[in-house]
Amino acid sequence: MSTELKGKTAIVTGASRGIGKALACTAASLGINLVVGARNFDPLKEAADEIAKQFKVKVEPVACDVTKLEDLENLVKVAKDKFGKVDILINCAGVSSQYQFNEQPIEDFEKLAHTNYLGYVRLIRLVINDMMKQKYGAIINIVSGSTLVDPVPRSFIVYSSLKVGLRAFSKGLFWELRDHGIKVTSILPGVTDTDLTGKLKNITSDTSRLMGTQAIEDAVRFALTVPANVCPLEISVINQQTPWTAPVIPFKQSHPGK
Repeated sequence: MSTELKGKTAIVTGASRGIGKALACTAASLGINLVVGARNFDPLKEAADEIAKQFKVKVEPVACDVTKLEDLENLVKVAKDKFGKVDILINCAGVSSQYQFNEQPIEDFEKLAHTNYLGYVRLIRLVINDMMKQKYGAIINIVSGSTLVDPVPRSFIVYSSLKVGLRAFSKGLFWELRDHGIKVTSILPGVTDTDLTGKLKNITSDTSRLMGTQAIEDAVRFALTVPANVCPLEISVINQQTPWTAPVIPFKQSHPGK
């Protein structure tokens, strides 16, 4: 356990299951107290109780829909009321949508933008001024390894282009904040074996081609425990057998008419 992190406070979104829950556990294993958010309170409360019992830290569950500004404001308020400050933010909430663009429901666009981009940016904006005042902070954004593919993969172009925007935002934010003692790290994971990817067509039929969450947990632990004058700007964690190779997302994407 890092003594420098013990007793600090982190907000983790999307923490009721999957990568978010795994990363909440990672933070707790370092002695960090948590405010965890997710839309559905009952499974979130169950996860919070489990984490608190296992790692002997304080864990406060807060129902939070990251698409709603008032929910994000409440999440930060609870964290400050409960612990006095926010030292670490792990943005992990996310939704996916797999469609050829001409078939994608138009209502998906707003959901993807508000969850996978604006939810991250707004929450950062709500905590960043306090981090600047205390001259310390760590922001970790779960982006996507699909941003490594150019052009972005078929059937995921809205999802992936928003993640490209988040990746660019995170890089720019690092340069704005580095002189304030605040670190900004983007994690770019490959397709991971979670409930989110379980709904994606043609991707989870062979689970040997998927990652578990452990490598992502290790990446976050590394980002949080490096020396104070070091910031891992981006960490890509890709399964050697990732479905991004043919046939799901080929690196050489032929024109649809060919």
